[in-house]
Parts: sequence; C-alpha cells; structure tokens
Amino acid sequence: MSDRIVSKTMSGRRILSVLPHRSVWEAASIMNQTNHSSVLVLDHDSRLLGIITERDMTARVIAAGLNPEISTARDIMTADPDTLSPNDTAADAIRMMKLHNYRHLPVVNDDGVLLGILSIRNLLQAKIDDLTQQLDSIEVAMSNDAPGGD
Repeated sequence: MSDRIVSKTMSGRRILSVLPHRSVWEAASIMNQTNHSSVLVLDHDSRLLGIITERDMTARVIAAGLNPEISTARDIMTADPDTLSPNDTAADAIRMMKLHNYRHLPVVNDDGVLLGILSIRNLLQAKIDDLTQQLDSIEVAMSNDAPGGD
C-alpha cells in the first residue's frame, strides 16, 4: 500500500464545503447531516482557505464557550491546511498524518485546485483491500499446490 498514490486512495465521497462567513452551527449541521467528520472552507472561487474538523468543533467552540450561531467558519477553521498532491503516496500521507496528528488532508493539484480529501479511514480501507487481495492470492496459490491441483 505504501506505493499506492493518493488519487487512487481517496474516497469518491462528495466534498463538503462552506464559505468562511457561514456560521459554525451551519458547518456542524452539514457535517452531522452527511455523516462527515470534516468540512472544507472555500472562498467564492472554490480556493481552499481552511478545514474544520470534529476536533476543531470540540476545542475551538465547545471548550472555548463560543456561540456556534454567531461564530463563523473563519473563526474556528485551521487556515491554510497542509495538503497532499494526487501523486503523493499513501506512505507520504500516513507520515504527514502521524507527524501532525491529522485525520483528514485535502488533496490539491499543482495549480492548487481542490480535488478531494483523504482521510485516515480511506487509508485503512486501502490497507484492508490490499491485505484481502494478498490473502486471496495466497489461497489460489495454495489450492493450486494442493493434491489434485494443477
């Protein structure tokens, strides 16, 4: 899996986003309704400004005592988040996630155009898929070596 590139590992899920002036309540509602644990903050030209995660909601809103109906996405987002390229490897993504304790990383192309978001869940599913494929190959090889096999 470490050689797998990010573009092959991202989920096909829709990218959730809010404008920076939208309320925290709106961002949280979108995340809750769609069962996503993050939402990207984009400007009117769809340029990535930041990311809001469940951790941000906990630490920057609830623990800080902010009013989610008044506070804006810009107030609590992680601005200018680290990003991945679609050609980065899964190992690159895991390294960055581990180093910074991230669970989500936006993926942008060389022009800075947002392509998607990679989550630790995507990476885990890719590893499970790889291991399943390896086990299937071993089973096929073993059945071919068994008595009565080819």
